[in-house]
Amino acid sequence: MLKRLLIPTRIRLDYLRHNTIKVAAKATVASPLPAAPHVPVLCDKAIEYLKEAPGRTFFDMTFGAGGHTRRLLEALPDAKVYALDRDPVAHQLAQELSETAEYKGRIIPLLGKFSDIPRFFGEQSLAKNSIAGILFDFGCSSMQFDEAERGFSISHDGPLDMRMDGGRSGGLTAADVVAKAEEGDLVKILRIYGEEKAAKKIARAIVDARNGMIKIETTRQLANIVEDALASGPRKDKLQRPAHSATKAFQALRIFVNNELNEINYAMLLANEMLRLDGRLVTITFHSLEDTIVKRHIAGNVTAGAANLMPLKYSSHGLIDDPEMLQSLSETNWRQLHRHVIVPDPAEVARNSRSRSAKLRAAVKISAPPEIYEESTE
Repeated sequence: MLKRLLIPTRIRLDYLRHNTIKVAAKATVASPLPAAPHVPVLCDKAIEYLKEAPGRTFFDMTFGAGGHTRRLLEALPDAKVYALDRDPVAHQLAQELSETAEYKGRIIPLLGKFSDIPRFFGEQSLAKNSIAGILFDFGCSSMQFDEAERGFSISHDGPLDMRMDGGRSGGLTAADVVAKAEEGDLVKILRIYGEEKAAKKIARAIVDARNGMIKIETTRQLANIVEDALASGPRKDKLQRPAHSATKAFQALRIFVNNELNEINYAMLLANEMLRLDGRLVTITFHSLEDTIVKRHIAGNVTAGAANLMPLKYSSHGLIDDPEMLQSLSETNWRQLHRHVIVPDPAEVARNSRSRSAKLRAAVKISAPPEIYEESTE
């Protein structure tokens, strides 16, 4: 059984340690889903890299609606995929697929976060350095954005939730954060996780609403507060596309609520331990914070310059005190399989507008990783 490398929780905001809000867990498992509610992004390129892996055991670390997994199993009829997702709706779909004649014994559904992988390795009797290929498709799926009750969408009014696991493990909702966080902490959340230049204005507007006894409980309420606070007309994103004023604020809250950057950082460390030599890693990211973490791991630059991404105590890379471990993480175990980052072509963007900001990186594991786990003696 593998032991987890602990990334101390003090890298999250201090107020969470002193103002814990206990929320009852409730899994929002919906009725059976249609066959393919989500269009997989950069699927052809991802499968192209994965099918060259030295083996037939794979991990889809972000199963979603299973688009990438289906294509991989079509390309490799003798392959098996461990399908991980923290979303109970996605997990239900994986379970349903795993019971069909086509996929029986070829899809193994796992419900949990990236940081649960060491536990799953023990439960599934998997060995370190045994997996042929790993796929990450970071970010929310279309299923999450399109379901108003999940609380991710600006365009669909619903409860301000944003928990990717639907509340299965409790935890803070986005409504809890906007209701309880101090103004200074709200500024940091918006600025660091949303890269929001108007963080102070938005945080002030949220606090003013709270002082006016307004409970911010729905996505529409929050979107309207942000829009009124900025009142600067239509915005554009980094690609000069029209964007709602609250897009960055919603991104920030979603990342914070789900502890996404810590999970991604830890998952990249896990991937190095999971893959066999010459194993393939494919990542698909949708914003610069995710992509920065992936780039640093592949380049062996996990710690250097981390403070440039965000102040150290909020750093997505955690606080690791072992000097030998820090040194080992600066010696890359990856070789990137392409010269430039891969993005969707115009035809894919025309078919699926949500692919516009996607970036794919693929790498092969070229040497044994540092010993960041120890064999359990339990």
